[in-house]
Amino acid sequence: MKELEKNSIQLFENQKIRVAWDAEREEWYFSIVDVVGVLTDQETLRGASNYWAKLKERLKAEGADQLLTNCQQLKMKSPKDGKRYKTDVANTEQLLRIIQSIPSKKAEPFKAWLAMVGRERIEETIDPEQAIDRALETYLKKGYSEEWVHQRLLAIRIRNELTDEWKKRGVQKGKEYAILTDEITRAWSGMSTRQYKQLKGLKKENLRDNMSDLELVLTMLAEASTTDIAKTEQPQGLDENQKVARRGGNVAGIARKALEAETGRPVVTSQNAESFRQLVTDIVTDAAQLPEQTEEDTNGK
Repeated sequence: MKELEKNSIQLFENQKIRVAWDAEREEWYFSIVDVVGVLTDQETLRGASNYWAKLKERLKAEGADQLLTNCQQLKMKSPKDGKRYKTDVANTEQLLRIIQSIPSKKAEPFKAWLAMVGRERIEETIDPEQAIDRALETYLKKGYSEEWVHQRLLAIRIRNELTDEWKKRGVQKGKEYAILTDEITRAWSGMSTRQYKQLKGLKKENLRDNMSDLELVLTMLAEASTTDIAKTEQPQGLDENQKVARRGGNVAGIARKALEAETGRPVVTSQNAESFRQLVTDIVTDAAQLPEQTEEDTNGK
């Protein structure tokens, strides 16, 4: 594994967990011994390391060899002497699997959450409308306005129509979808998806959840245009669909440039979801501090 962008410390119940961010893979990696130590109340790093060694044997017995193979090592700073040593690390998915095998009261909330998520996923497979309802509820709990949420759900529908079209055209889900998405994003916004996320200060967060109304509308226009062109010309494979993706993105790119010429302001900004929520809070606060108008004030008396 290549050296990651940054090592840092996160706190869990006031205890330190070493973490690192991989910008290329857009993944957080966690020190397994730190997590094990916290969840099993180990007093020393050696105690945590010994527990992890025994846990690895248990995981092998459970048939989780692939999990252990996929877990990697990364040089992290030792809390004892400050030097960097190779440390077993896991991404979020791997870590949640490891936690399932830890018999600890502190691990129970994670296990309960995993069980709940699994149940909800099964329910959504049987009744897809439940996924929409839960998405709506989640966005509202995060502080988004109802208008923005309905627009975001529309964007999801348009995105699904596009990926359905790609599937019909022989495009492989995963890396090839990401390549085509990057083509569309670059064509309408002038930057790659990664550059766009960096502009907004994002890491694992969803880019579209951090877009303004205009950014989201132009994203929808770009993807809807790509779908429409693909249905008309029926491209096959990655190369042909890349050309269509650029053309679809260009439709929204032309609209963006026209709007910017009219307003003199850029559509793509560094503002993210937190910025938008703070803006709304500031507006509400400012409004609350205004002197209350009387009927006489309204009538100009």
